[in-house]
Amino acid sequence: MKFGHTLKTSLNPEWTQYYLDYDALKTILKKKLPHQEWTEEDESDFIEKLEKDLAKVYNFQKVKLSEITSHIQEETKEVDALCEKSDPEEDEFTASEIGLSQIIADVHDLAKFTRLNYTGFLKIIKKHDKVTNWIIKPMFMARLNAKPFYKENYEALIIRISTLYDRVRTRGKERGGDSGAGGKQSAFVRNTTKYWVHPDNITELKLIILKHLPVLVFNPNKEFETQDSAITSIYYDNDDFELYMGRLEKTEGAEAIRMRWYGGMDTNTIFVERKTHHEDWTGEKSVKARFPIKEKYLNAYLKGDYTIEELFAKVKEQGTKSEKEIEDMEQLAQEIQYTVLTKRLHPMVRSFYNRTAFQLPGDARVRISLDTELCMVREDNQGVARSGDNWRRMDIGIDFPFKQLPDSDICRFPYAILEVKLQTQYGQEPPQWITELVNSHLVESVPKFSKFIHGCATLLEDKINVLPFWLPQMDVDIRKPATGALGVRRPETIQSSTTSFDSSAGGDGSKLTTTNSVQISMAEATERTPLLQQQQSHSSSSGTFHDEDEEAARVAEDAKKKSSGEFLKKLSPAGLQTVFKKSKTIFRRKRPSRPNDDNNGAGSSSAVDSARTRAVIPVAAPPAKAFFANERTFLSWLRFTLLLGALAIGLLNFSDHVGYISAIVFIGIALIIMVYALYTYHSRANSIVRKELGDFSDKYGPAILTLFMVSAISINFYREYNNM
Repeated sequence: MKFGHTLKTSLNPEWTQYYLDYDALKTILKKKLPHQEWTEEDESDFIEKLEKDLAKVYNFQKVKLSEITSHIQEETKEVDALCEKSDPEEDEFTASEIGLSQIIADVHDLAKFTRLNYTGFLKIIKKHDKVTNWIIKPMFMARLNAKPFYKENYEALIIRISTLYDRVRTRGKERGGDSGAGGKQSAFVRNTTKYWVHPDNITELKLIILKHLPVLVFNPNKEFETQDSAITSIYYDNDDFELYMGRLEKTEGAEAIRMRWYGGMDTNTIFVERKTHHEDWTGEKSVKARFPIKEKYLNAYLKGDYTIEELFAKVKEQGTKSEKEIEDMEQLAQEIQYTVLTKRLHPMVRSFYNRTAFQLPGDARVRISLDTELCMVREDNQGVARSGDNWRRMDIGIDFPFKQLPDSDICRFPYAILEVKLQTQYGQEPPQWITELVNSHLVESVPKFSKFIHGCATLLEDKINVLPFWLPQMDVDIRKPATGALGVRRPETIQSSTTSFDSSAGGDGSKLTTTNSVQISMAEATERTPLLQQQQSHSSSSGTFHDEDEEAARVAEDAKKKSSGEFLKKLSPAGLQTVFKKSKTIFRRKRPSRPNDDNNGAGSSSAVDSARTRAVIPVAAPPAKAFFANERTFLSWLRFTLLLGALAIGLLNFSDHVGYISAIVFIGIALIIMVYALYTYHSRANSIVRKELGDFSDKYGPAILTLFMVSAISINFYREYNNM
């Protein structure tokens, strides 16, 4: 799908005039090329239009971000005042929750606005350079750095929203447990599933999760900084890649040894960790264990010069840990030191990423982490001295994207990594929202994905004989059409009289309903459909702005006017659900339900005329094997009815009067089973198309079939017995 069409179907209709005018820029290129020569005057017109669009996008993003920050501050004051009340009303908390949902929707829309425009700028520049042979990409990238709207990190906003949402969710009550839980664990057992997340879906995914789990903050008394989320690990292996092969082949007892630290390069505490894989048949779970060590002692420890007694002498003096914990850490430290020395392990690959963790403080039953900006870096000394005699290389820190490194030394992973960690000892099923999340269009399941394995396979491919299964998948676009009801949606709000949102129109934002403007029918939009409609106000005849400060002031004024209506809270009725029309026949495939399906009947024709519907987004097809399995089950039932029918025909042709009666009974049973099998086949096929999570087992069919057969045989036996 071309980007122009993607932009038309993905933009926020209320912000249409603030997007990059992709169609106009493309029209400038098409007017002369390829039939006429591209002149300096043409280049000047293109650059001027590009600069104006960049200023427009940058100013709007800056104003909206300031507006969101202001709303968060206002909501913080309201929540503080509400939590201080002795007996607050439930409706007050509900109102605050709706207000926070508004802010969440604003952050989602702004992040999507930013990414769409950034992608549009890169694509139009690439097209320009290709068709005109006038190279402007280096110059324009410098202009982008001067107006870096695409570099905005929403992590600090998300953490603030998460804190507020958690306070409202708990109705102002303090949670028990340690807010830093998870950072002090020395050994833990979890079941972990891993998924890839496309950059387009990262912010939306975070905003969805924080409605169920708060962001885990290890130091709530400290203002969030970018380096607080940084995690760096140095993985060790030998020249034979013994640990790599063990982890890749999942052999029993396979180990991974790494040195990990949190934050910047000035961190003094390093965690020495060992991950041990256990097969299911052993009855044991894979375990990660670790112990802390000061950075200044790590080299000596790895070389065997720093003894275990020296390592834990201070811990014993402090008395902060029990004797059992100290014994376990001493044993672990001794085993890791022995493995490093005997197997001649050395630094091999570094992984760096920024992690956002979601977990209830003190409750590790459900923990979700999202790792972004993932990079793998070579640490070995083959060919070039990188780490040297040190336990890590020192020419880089946490300065993503590590532009100082050559391409041969770094792999910048294109996706984020979502890990869902459930502790098995509690024996609980995962919550329903987690099941819906991992089956949604936002994630791509990649079982057993490993940063260590991927780093070795991509950076040291010439030295690796066996590659992981997911490597061919790297060239596949993992984005999928939005399905189901999962997504960030704007709650019902009181809107201004001129412009309103219908937030039920899918996961990308809202559907515009205006009284004065011409609407774009997304279902009819094509590459030739103009992206920007003629504005009846706020624009000059040329449709451009001649002063960036003027534009910023106008954008701020527009946003202020709209926000006066958008943030008035209104409690929506509890239990209100959308009613969907049922299909007239079970043999017709039913489309997956969409929140914006028309359910108003004939009496709503005027509303339909005033607001056209969005384009129908194609739904990702379910796996073909599910349909084949359904067909095989149907054919198995059909095969049985054919055998039963053949038996009945034989009785009709070669039996006496009693046989005739039995044949009629068998034929009746066969026909009933045929109809039942056909009904079940189509019912299951419809459920597969709708991607329902219900039970597909047949609870009644086999029992009824057995009852019919026993009855038929009993009747036949009874009649024959009476004729004797």
